[in-house]
Amino acid sequence: MLLRADHYCWEKVEPSSAGRGVMVKYPGGALLPTLQFDRNSRTPISVQLGSALRDMILSGRLQPGERLPSSRTLAKDHGVSRTTAISVYEQLAAEGLIRSNIGAGAYVAETLRDGRPTPTPSKGLDEIRSPPRLAQLSADASEHYYPRLAHPENPRPFITGIPAFDEFPMALWASMAARYWRQPRNLLLGYPPPEGLMELRRAVAMHLRANRGIACEPEQVFIFNGAQDAFNRIGNTLLDPGDTVWIENPGAIGARNSLISSGARLVPLSIDEEGINVAEGLEIAPEFRLAFVTPAHQHPLGVTMSLQRRFELLRAAERAGAWIIEDDYVGEFHYAGHPPPTLKSVDTSGRVIYVGSFSKTLFAALRLGYVVAPPGLVDVFYRIAGATLQGSAASLQSVVAGFIEAGHFSSHIRRMRRVYAERLQALLDGAARHMEGLMEVAPTETGFHTVGRLAADFEELAVARRAADHNILVSPISRFAITPVSQRGLILGFSSAPPRMIASATETLGMVLKDMRKQQARGRASA
Repeated sequence: MLLRADHYCWEKVEPSSAGRGVMVKYPGGALLPTLQFDRNSRTPISVQLGSALRDMILSGRLQPGERLPSSRTLAKDHGVSRTTAISVYEQLAAEGLIRSNIGAGAYVAETLRDGRPTPTPSKGLDEIRSPPRLAQLSADASEHYYPRLAHPENPRPFITGIPAFDEFPMALWASMAARYWRQPRNLLLGYPPPEGLMELRRAVAMHLRANRGIACEPEQVFIFNGAQDAFNRIGNTLLDPGDTVWIENPGAIGARNSLISSGARLVPLSIDEEGINVAEGLEIAPEFRLAFVTPAHQHPLGVTMSLQRRFELLRAAERAGAWIIEDDYVGEFHYAGHPPPTLKSVDTSGRVIYVGSFSKTLFAALRLGYVVAPPGLVDVFYRIAGATLQGSAASLQSVVAGFIEAGHFSSHIRRMRRVYAERLQALLDGAARHMEGLMEVAPTETGFHTVGRLAADFEELAVARRAADHNILVSPISRFAITPVSQRGLILGFSSAPPRMIASATETLGMVLKDMRKQQARGRASA
């Protein structure tokens, strides 16, 4: 026999022959001593109270047909107003969880007796019959390259892919944003076109013609919520499950995961001094559907694809009837001589889908990217945009468009080239001073990062872990590889921190490497 307290008395529960408790009904309704809420929370008491009752009903702690306390009793027991109690009951009744009649009281709905799902522990990924492709990858992949590297709130040396927040012209940006919001409301508050504001598409086309050698029309430009969103949409649009995709190995993690989630069969191709190994791709999988490349600054090795290799890739795509995604994520930032042409600018057969991002050229929080579609895909992108895209924030699009049209974007790019060149030099100088014989840092002419090639007696994952103990975040090359690669070393970002911080970090990293070498020597001596 069990005893349960109610508002006025204890009620008796007798076990039945079927093993189920037969509850003695009491007009006052069930006591609800476990209901808890935080009066200091910003969440209204009525919402907290309703959520607690809903949980008790759905979990089975309150059974179908069981009487609830009257609204007056509920209010008194829990120190809330009767109006609050009434509103909670009305909401639960509207959801079909309780039935309430004036003068008859409130009861847990009888319809839940057969329709309520039985609470069960959530299953792990290995128990799910057919997990999503990307989720299966996360279960199978080694932890050193999945998930993606989290970025700290305060950028610091060797973080990759983050522009110089300290150099961004905030006052100018704020002024242009304020000017935008002073326009008439009917011009500001509606839905933006899913393919992007024409003023931004026009500005992007103008900039690419003048600065990246890409002859395109505004109608070919489509605006996305960042480059990652563009990769997702391209994969879902052009790929059927099982389609073959050439991808750089090591390569960009975000794009790789997008293509996997689209059902692609990835064919990882090695990287040499000229870029992606096209001959290897033709030998392994000549009939491919899509290729993903970063020609201006291969991610993560930093190789610039040679012109000859670009032509080889274009010929291979033309023969296979394949498309090529060109991710020009940092092509704007070239520090010596003239930048190499984009792959898109030398594409005469309309195979290249060009992807750019303002997250690198301006700031990451924008989450604005764009695609230049080849003529053969323009109608497809319009249909996809109209059917599935929600459009990026019109305010951000408009301010970026004005930033470009007024010449501020070009000025910002020129200035940031000088800034990043100084930061790269600080990294090279610091490495020469503190890491000679330990790690060779390769010079680069493009991009936000370079590669540090470790001496033979260092293991890159071990170095990355030891560096993290000193608040230094570096990524091993293997983290970007689908299959094992011959290259060994660390990816060193230099864009996000000023030269003095980079100099200090190279000294600390050199100290870490020296300490590791000493420990190795002591271990060999004691063996």
